[in-house]
Amino acid sequence: MLGEYRIEGRRAAEIAASVERAVGAGDLQPGHVLPPMRELAADLGVNPNTVAAAYRTLRERGVIETAGRRGSRVRPKPATTARDHIRVDVPPGVRNVADGNPDPALLPSLAAAFAVAAGRADREPVMYGEAAVDADLARLARADLDADGVPDGPVVVTSGSLDALERVLAAHLKPGDAVAVEDPGWGSLLDLVPALGLRAVPVGVDEEGPDPDDVERALTAGARALIVTSRAQNPTGAAVTARRARALRSVLRTHPETLLIEDDHGHRIVDLPLHPLVGVTHSWAVVRSAAKAYGPDLRLAVLTGDPVTVDRVRGRQRLGPGWVSLLLQRAVVHLWTSDAVDPRAVAAAYGLRREALIAALAERGIAAHGRSGMNVWVPVPDETGAVARLLHAGWAVAPGARFRIGAPPGIRITISTFAPHDVVPMADAVASAIGSMPERRYV
Repeated sequence: MLGEYRIEGRRAAEIAASVERAVGAGDLQPGHVLPPMRELAADLGVNPNTVAAAYRTLRERGVIETAGRRGSRVRPKPATTARDHIRVDVPPGVRNVADGNPDPALLPSLAAAFAVAAGRADREPVMYGEAAVDADLARLARADLDADGVPDGPVVVTSGSLDALERVLAAHLKPGDAVAVEDPGWGSLLDLVPALGLRAVPVGVDEEGPDPDDVERALTAGARALIVTSRAQNPTGAAVTARRARALRSVLRTHPETLLIEDDHGHRIVDLPLHPLVGVTHSWAVVRSAAKAYGPDLRLAVLTGDPVTVDRVRGRQRLGPGWVSLLLQRAVVHLWTSDAVDPRAVAAAYGLRREALIAALAERGIAAHGRSGMNVWVPVPDETGAVARLLHAGWAVAPGARFRIGAPPGIRITISTFAPHDVVPMADAVASAIGSMPERRYV
C-alpha cells in the first residue's frame, strides 16, 4: 500500500501530479497499490469522477496500470525510469562497443544530397498546403516495398521509426491495451509502450524471429497488437526466415483483428531477403528507416499500411508537425537515386565482422547470436558482473537489461567499427569475464 505517502490535490491535474512526483522521487515504488477511486475521493473531499480523471491521466502517461478488481498500481517499470538510463559511462581509454551506431566509414557524404535538395527548394519553395510526401520518394519507396512482397498501401513519411511506431499504436489502441513485443527487444520501444499507457507482453525471440507459440499465447490472452523486427533485430540480430514467416502468418490468420507492425530495421544494411508477415490481419503497417544505412541524424522513416491505419496516422500528423521536411525527403531521394550507399557492400562488411566475433567466441566455448545487422548478443550468467569485468578490461558493452523484460541476462556488442585485429582481444575479454564468474540462478 502507500505507506506514509499522502496523495494531495483538488483537481484531477493536481492529483495526477502528486502521484507522479512521488513516483519520480521514489516515495511510491513500482507495485505500490493506489487507493480505490471512491476511497481517495472521500479522503480528498472531491468527486469520484475527479479521481477517475486523474487515474486516467496517469495511465495514459504510463505511470500506473489498472487490473480490474485488483485496482491501480504503480507500473513495475514506470515511464519515468527509462531503459535508456541503463547504460555504461565510458571512461577515457575504453573502447565503446555499446552504442549501437553504424560505422561512420560506411555512411555516405550528405553534402551533395542536401545541395541538390536546397537548390530545388530555392527554385520551388515549399509552402503550406502542399503534399506532405515527395512524389519521387513515395514512388521509390513503394517500388522497393513491392519488390519485397509488401502488400499495396499508401505511403506516409515520419520522423524516424520510433515516431512511426508511436503514431500507429496511438491510431488503434487505448491505454491499458496489451502489445506483444519481442523479448529481448529494442529498448526504446520497450520504453515507448508503457509511456503510451499500454501493457507490454513479452514473446521470446530466436535467430529466426519471434517464437510462434509465444505469439499465439500472447494474442489468445488478449494482446491487441504485435510488433516484429523483420531483420537485424536489436539486440539479437535475428531475421525472420521463410519458415518462421509461414508459422507466424498461420498464427495471425486465427487473430485477424490484431494490429501487426513490422519494423524492417535492416533495410539496406542486410543481404537477407524480407519475408513479410503483413496482409493476413485487417490492420497492419511496415516501417523502414533511413538511419542505419544513411545516418542516424536523418530522422526519416517510410511507413505503409492498410488505408485506415495510414489515413489515421496522416490525419494526426497534420495536427502536430504537419509534415516531415520536404528538403530532407528530397535529400534522401538523391541518396537513393545516386547509389550513395551500396547495400550489398555494407551488409558484407557488417557480416564479416559479426561472423568473425561469433566464430572467435565459439572457439572459446561461448555461444553468441547475430544472424544479421551490426550487433552480437551474448547470453551470460551474470550480466552486471560481465559488464563490469569487460569495462575493467577496456571494453564498454551494453547491459542486456536495456533490452529485456523476462528474458535471461546477456550483453550486446556492437561490431560496426570492428577491425580484424579487434576480434581476438574482444573474444578473450568476454571469455575471461564469463569464465571467471560463478554461475547464478535466476528465478
